[in-house]
Amino acid sequence: MSVAAGPHTAPPSARPASAPGPDPRRWIALVALCTAGGMVVIDGAIVFVAIPSITAELSFPSGGVQWVFSAYLLTFGGLLLLGGRAADLVGRRRLFMAGLVLFTLASLACGLAWSGLILIAARAVQGVAAAMLTPSAQSILTTTFDNEAERNRALGVWGAVGGFGAAAGALIGGPITQLFGWEWIFFVNVPIGVVLLLVGPALLQESRETGLPRVLDLPGAITIAAAMALLVYVVVEAPVVGWFSGRTLGLLAVVVALLGLFIDIESKSEAPLVPLRFFRSRMLIGGNVLIFALGMGAAGIGLILTQYGQGVIGYSPAQYGLIDGLFSGASVVGSIVGQSLVTRWGLRPVGIASMVLVGIGSVALTQISVNGTFLNDIFLAMVLAGPGLGAGFVVASIAALSDVAESDAGLASGLNNTAFHIGGALGIAVLATVATSQSSGAEPLAALTRGYQAAFVVSVGFAVLGLFAAAWMLAAARRDEFGQPVIVGCRADLPPLAFAWGGVGGGLVDTRVGART
Repeated sequence: MSVAAGPHTAPPSARPASAPGPDPRRWIALVALCTAGGMVVIDGAIVFVAIPSITAELSFPSGGVQWVFSAYLLTFGGLLLLGGRAADLVGRRRLFMAGLVLFTLASLACGLAWSGLILIAARAVQGVAAAMLTPSAQSILTTTFDNEAERNRALGVWGAVGGFGAAAGALIGGPITQLFGWEWIFFVNVPIGVVLLLVGPALLQESRETGLPRVLDLPGAITIAAAMALLVYVVVEAPVVGWFSGRTLGLLAVVVALLGLFIDIESKSEAPLVPLRFFRSRMLIGGNVLIFALGMGAAGIGLILTQYGQGVIGYSPAQYGLIDGLFSGASVVGSIVGQSLVTRWGLRPVGIASMVLVGIGSVALTQISVNGTFLNDIFLAMVLAGPGLGAGFVVASIAALSDVAESDAGLASGLNNTAFHIGGALGIAVLATVATSQSSGAEPLAALTRGYQAAFVVSVGFAVLGLFAAAWMLAAARRDEFGQPVIVGCRADLPPLAFAWGGVGGGLVDTRVGART
């Protein structure tokens, strides 16, 4: 659930003027870029299946294992906007190669981790690397292909790789964990990274934006990342120290202060990470609130389901990997159907329907039992929540780009992507905390099941938040003189799986906006 479009994708005009013509190696370069992007997507999905094995071998404090996800999501989501801006300023290939080196080394460190704390730290570094790698790869792709038809095909391939990568991560994670150990879900990145480092300099062209202010909003990026990390920490620790304890209230006050400082920094910055004028758009706010709620639900439900499937029902990692792959596949189907329905019905109806499906699926999961089976306890939720999540991602992605100028499309995409990842980190923290706090009792399996049931009750609340965003905030969606929805923020010539990646991986594929109407 982790890949996204580059926040600051440059238009084709950003290629060096001296470029003689299309690079004859551009399709081979596309393979390299998609391999890097797919590696990040798979890495985000593959960890879910291995979490019970990781928990059994490494020592974590109560509820601490969720930081294996949260540390990655927070650094990835919190630094994506900065990574996109840095790629534009310092050079896209340069940042891509630096991110690739860091991601490869962090993957090696994850596999070699001898304690939970070391693994969490390495995962945080992986997130930093992904925030460098992903937007720079997207930007290189769009500047490599000057021809619009070729660029659309390349973006379609990029999107398809991401969509299938999320499902593949779940499918291959189980067998790898069961046959070789959880360490190898990280070790497999190392040879891929080494090969890409060897071929990258020869295949990829360097480019950067020369018209942007030569300023990186480091204070803004650091402030918002610190605020989000501290917020998740408060959510995780509050059940232990008390929700109304002095420590919890004090840390929440620090979070509010950091958010206020971030707003002040952005209002005064020469090149703000997120210009405050963005938040004048009701559509943009609605899309980001919706993607935030979807991120909370997708990541949180994924974590609790894998613990229930392997820890209570007793599925092996390979068996549960198949189930998780089917869940991702259902989300892809929902993305494809949702894209078609949006063009007919508009954003609001499809958004409402998608969140209703997610909510009903979450309600179904509250009925899981100690002696549960896939058909009795998981299947119904999968066929409801999976397509609902996929369709909801399409709606949220389009809404976040449908009311912004072309020059702001990259930033809008990055903001939408960041909202998804931060939502995922918070969703994992909240559901893991609820499950842990409600799982005490004499009978271990019964206690675990009771905690998971409580977590799924909370996940219904995430769906309600998304329903609110779709019903109220997306009511501003415009229609033309014939009553048809005006969808400005997507490209009709992209294949459905381009949006499927947005659903499963949490980002957009094409960051350019069509002509305003």
